[in-house]
Amino acid sequence: MRHAIESHAMVDQAIDVLTAIHRLAPGAEFEVLREVSQPTNIKLHMVAESVIAWVLGQLLPERVGRQLDAAVQRLSHQDAPDAEAG
Repeated sequence: MRHAIESHAMVDQAIDVLTAIHRLAPGAEFEVLREVSQPTNIKLHMVAESVIAWVLGQLLPERVGRQLDAAVQRLSHQDAPDAEAG
């Protein structure tokens, strides 16, 4: 039970980091973590731990960084207002 609580807190902190850095739409931050977790086969709480370590000055594992960049790009473009609308 304690591990589950700690994992949840870690995910919440990583969501806050992604919110502050990438300014994604609400809810997109969790989707980013999920999109990094699945193709890398790394548990979501471990991805969150990597994101937190990165913001504290550690290097992000290369495969996590690649997936993170791709997910952020995809989701930030999805949420951007349509340039032709208006």
